[in-house]
Amino acid sequence: MSESQDKAADDIAIQVSKVWKIFGDRADEALKAVQEKNLSKAEVLEEFNAVVGVADVSFDIKRGEIFCVMGLSGSGKSTLVRHFNRLLEPTAGKILIDGVDVMSLGTKALQDFRNEKISMVFQNFALLPHRSVLDNVAMPLEIRKVNKNERLRRAAHMLKSVELDAWGNKYAHELSGGMQQRVGLARALAADPEVLLMDEPFSALDPLIRRQLQDEFIKLSAVLKKTTVFITHDLDEAVRVGDRIAIMRDGRLVQVGTAEDIVMNPADDYVADFVAGISRLKIVKAHAVMKPIEEYIQSFGEVPKDSPTANEDASLSELIQLAIDNESPILVEDQGKQVGVINRADILQTVIEGAETS
Repeated sequence: MSESQDKAADDIAIQVSKVWKIFGDRADEALKAVQEKNLSKAEVLEEFNAVVGVADVSFDIKRGEIFCVMGLSGSGKSTLVRHFNRLLEPTAGKILIDGVDVMSLGTKALQDFRNEKISMVFQNFALLPHRSVLDNVAMPLEIRKVNKNERLRRAAHMLKSVELDAWGNKYAHELSGGMQQRVGLARALAADPEVLLMDEPFSALDPLIRRQLQDEFIKLSAVLKKTTVFITHDLDEAVRVGDRIAIMRDGRLVQVGTAEDIVMNPADDYVADFVAGISRLKIVKAHAVMKPIEEYIQSFGEVPKDSPTANEDASLSELIQLAIDNESPILVEDQGKQVGVINRADILQTVIEGAETS
């Protein structure tokens, strides 16, 4: 293996390979029939009285990445995430976390793995009512048998990170829903896990509180750099929070990519309908709109000297403002190198395509 391949392998935190989950007493029979005959979910239910929850899902998650898995109710996203810490056992397939085959772990090794390597935040806050906020956050460290002074010190530090350091001696019922969810997040992070699983953590909250917690989570993630699997049914949330997004339908993976990839190049009509209501202004970047500079020069000649410049990561919104302020085409740069050109027609076409799918 080359040095570049070694580095690429080191960058992968989680590998999901051909994972299936079929619920029912005849799951193995159903799996064989699905693989051999390509049966639909409805046919599997009718013939085997079994439900296909996850169907042949494979993807990699990079170290430190926020990887959003989204889909409508029944798409299999929450079922999938429960395989990462083996709350569910797959019918077939493999999941590697930092090279460890999660499915091969015995009872004690699995307990240690859950306690030390991975934490989960649920939609339900699941705080213990008889414990103070500080003791709730310290609970994972108590399970690890960390001494009391140290675990309370670390719990207090995490409460400060989520801006609840003044609430450590309160009880769950004294906190608002948003505050309780922040306590749940602090508890998950107190054990310093390598992987964070978040199953629709903000969906039960009011829209304003949800947005505030999304912002706080994004800031916290930038500092802690935890590999995060974030489950959501809300595309706007996935776009705001995720580095990449996986869209599921009927247990299958339909498309994986950045928000820009998915909005600009939907894999099928289902994904196109899914992203139709998303504004392109903040998502689409200059590199997706530009013509390569050699192609532009060949078609239109040299770029005017008074052309404004934009970084290749400039948003469509920023490009529109530049086009309003200057009639010349926009020169796109990457680390100081001229790589492309965008004219008003390119910007208008991108906006129109977005409007036509809305």
